[in-house]
Amino acid sequence: MKTFSATPADIEKKWYVVDAEGVVLGRLAAIVANRLRGKHKPSYTPHMDDGDNIIIINAEKVKLTGKKMDDKIHYWHTGYPGGIKSRNAKQILEGEHPERLITKAVQRMIPSGPLGRQQMRNLRVYAGAEHPHTAQNPEVLDVAGMNEKNTRSR
Repeated sequence: MKTFSATPADIEKKWYVVDAEGVVLGRLAAIVANRLRGKHKPSYTPHMDDGDNIIIINAEKVKLTGKKMDDKIHYWHTGYPGGIKSRNAKQILEGEHPERLITKAVQRMIPSGPLGRQQMRNLRVYAGAEHPHTAQNPEVLDVAGMNEKNTRSR
């Protein structure tokens, strides 16, 4: 018996829509990262992109536990001397692009490299409740219902 290795002809991608309203950020990112990589499938092959396409809506309503809303700081550098910038999670969620908080959380759970970048292209995050992918007939992936710890009441 030989080990199965998926080929591009074997790969079937599905579309899922995830509602992030009231869901804890880290738990959402972990579940989405596993789906993007395809680790939930029995045909998982580490060197192939056999993950699914994920649409996340209501990104602006995601929750963080503890004091992370104020204490979690995201840094970046502009490329100029003394150009380090920072924002906390609350500023990002209240800013113009709250979907970037989820995108970065998922990106940091996926391996860096060409395959990781290809898998990240299968993720679409929207701040509001609407998305333009209704033609793909996405199935609903209920992350909040998977475990009671996935939601935050406060």
